[in-house]
Amino acid sequence: MPATPQSEEFPDNVDVVDSSAAPRVTEPPRTLKNRAARAAVQVETSAPAAPDSAVQGEPAPAESMQAESVQSEPAQVAPAATETANAEAPQAASPRTGRIEVPVPSVVRARERAEIAAGNPVVLRAESLTKSYGQVLAAADVSFEVHAGSLTGVVGPNGAGKTTVLSMITGLNRPSSGRISVHDIDVWGKGPAAKRVIGSLPDRLRLFDRLTGGQLLYYAGVLQGLDQATVAKRAAELATAFGLESALDRPVSDYSAGMQKKIGLACSMIHAPEVLVLDEPYETIDPVSASNVTEILEKYVAGGGSVIMSSHSLDLIQRICDHVVIIVDGSVVAQGTVDAVRDGVSLEERFKHLTNPDDEGKGLEWLRGSSDSE
Repeated sequence: MPATPQSEEFPDNVDVVDSSAAPRVTEPPRTLKNRAARAAVQVETSAPAAPDSAVQGEPAPAESMQAESVQSEPAQVAPAATETANAEAPQAASPRTGRIEVPVPSVVRARERAEIAAGNPVVLRAESLTKSYGQVLAAADVSFEVHAGSLTGVVGPNGAGKTTVLSMITGLNRPSSGRISVHDIDVWGKGPAAKRVIGSLPDRLRLFDRLTGGQLLYYAGVLQGLDQATVAKRAAELATAFGLESALDRPVSDYSAGMQKKIGLACSMIHAPEVLVLDEPYETIDPVSASNVTEILEKYVAGGGSVIMSSHSLDLIQRICDHVVIIVDGSVVAQGTVDAVRDGVSLEERFKHLTNPDDEGKGLEWLRGSSDSE
């Protein structure tokens, strides 16, 4: 009887980028081979006694078939397994961590967008933006570009200047110096024309909360010069897309924080802008609604629109964005495609390295559980 093949352990160097999406991990061909071998041994154990020819050294028919199956199995399984691995994950491990990354679908789509957007024209350009409040410098010489069909994330520590930069881009906060252009329209030189192609979701959004959701969408539409029929049609479609159709007749003051965020996002999109500038669009939104918002933004970008958004969730930015801008102390310290910026490690690890939080938590030795106190 042939010796039982020794099974190999499944490799522990598989890293799933997004734990919430739980992508399917394809086992390497060698593990599939071991499974086939173990299956053959189990069949052999339960097979009837071998005929005399097997005792004399000639393999039994069933035994020969099993041996042939074990030998030929890898040649049949390996191409399919390799094809799946090629489709779902990079074959090379990260040079920094030595771990194989298996991207989720949204990451794959973001990488594809990054390649496509590189050949698209620039739709938003920030040039040497500076903003000071007396002696406080909130933004210092901030420059970056956003290409058509891209979803760009802006990240940074609290107080880094993200909101200041985004508010200057949308025409809400005049820069001390520098220039912002959208489709070659100077935002501060030709404000009304620029605002027609920009959709904005500001930080700490204040809504006309005595209006109903439907009235607020109508108000946002007519302010952009849309006729009543177009506003009514788009408002109904946006309400359905964001799951707000049953709340359109209720005052916005009765909305939860997440619902107010979604109605604000719907208002920013009702005039079909070419660029969306969103400050923390996922804040206070539940996970199901967040997934829905991601789908809406991805469809918008796939149709040729461009999104620039801030978020404190680095996992979210890494998962859905194709480009990222990291701002620290009012200055851009890194920018480019997400993969280029994170440089083989997670975006969170790269962010920690750039922000140098080495001294955080030091000096708190007294902060310990009561059981540890003397």
